[in-house]
Amino acid sequence: MTDYKLRKGKRVIMPDADTLAAAITALPAGIHTDLAKVRSEIAQQHDADQCCPVTVQRLLVTFSETGEVPYWRVVDPERPFARRLVGGGERVREMLARERA
Repeated sequence: MTDYKLRKGKRVIMPDADTLAAAITALPAGIHTDLAKVRSEIAQQHDADQCCPVTVQRLLVTFSETGEVPYWRVVDPERPFARRLVGGGERVREMLARERA
């Protein structure tokens, strides 16, 4: 279930795993898509002002642990956040390359 909170007068969506997984899975394989764009699209689809970045990052860590969602499509392997994921930035690069092949 997706939840909403009001923060500083803005409606913030706290996406559940299914919502984020669906958005990521719909992205083209082998192509990196900016995570901010995905968050913005989720917010728009749910009539919110923004999508919680902390919730999204926590879910991405979980996705990297389970391997069930192609999280690498939205993670920049050069950013510090990639180090928090299983396999780090190297795994992200590897999986994108594998999808391109």
